[in-house]
Amino acid sequence: MNDNERIKKLSSLIDRGGVVFFGGAGVSTESGIPDFRSENGLYSRKYDHPPEEMLSHGFFFSHTREFLEFYGKAILCCLDVSPNPAHRLCAKWEKEGLLDAVVTQNIDGLHTAAGSKNVFELHGSVMRNRCIECGRKYPAEYIRKSEGIPRCACGGIIKPDVVLYGEPLDGETVNGAARAIAAAKTLIVAGTSLSVYPAAGMIDIFGGDALVLINRQSLAAEARADLTIHGSVGEVLSEAEKLRQ
Repeated sequence: MNDNERIKKLSSLIDRGGVVFFGGAGVSTESGIPDFRSENGLYSRKYDHPPEEMLSHGFFFSHTREFLEFYGKAILCCLDVSPNPAHRLCAKWEKEGLLDAVVTQNIDGLHTAAGSKNVFELHGSVMRNRCIECGRKYPAEYIRKSEGIPRCACGGIIKPDVVLYGEPLDGETVNGAARAIAAAKTLIVAGTSLSVYPAAGMIDIFGGDALVLINRQSLAAEARADLTIHGSVGEVLSEAEKLRQ
């Protein structure tokens, strides 16, 4: 099967509906957000502490000011970017009744910004922030513009609602994502190496008949896939959309 035939097959799978989109860092890098584990990713850079340590639950509470300085520079850069074609097409297909849910490992909130409604953010979102004392909610811009440690009106520290190392995933979010994946006819897995658990293990519960992998590099999971397409996620989905028109 050549590339054109693969795109045509993807287009037909989207057209029949029952699609769930499961995306990783490779979806957001196409908006200009750096990933974590690539050669030039966040983890390859030099800091006073390893990034994995600085993005941990323990570091947040023991070195709150350092955590927030790093978080503001390295993570909140996502506030300056816009959804790309992959985000926008997921929202479009959901509106048309073809896509049932988005499951994402990303914390940038771009799927929601693009208009998707049924989004399961496995690792949380920078767009949500809460006081650790009273639970009051704050927008991401409040965190970015705060001088020093951002505090609530009650005096409590405001913590980003993202899953840090050492913290469990939100059970309700995980269960919702699992139900959506199990019920899907087609699962499109895009822009992820499927190396981060427990999220990566979710493809094991897929109950449909078409597992699609879209990624720039080859993956071990390709042996299980019904359709594999190598390339940019946004470009691949855009080509599939053209064939639907």
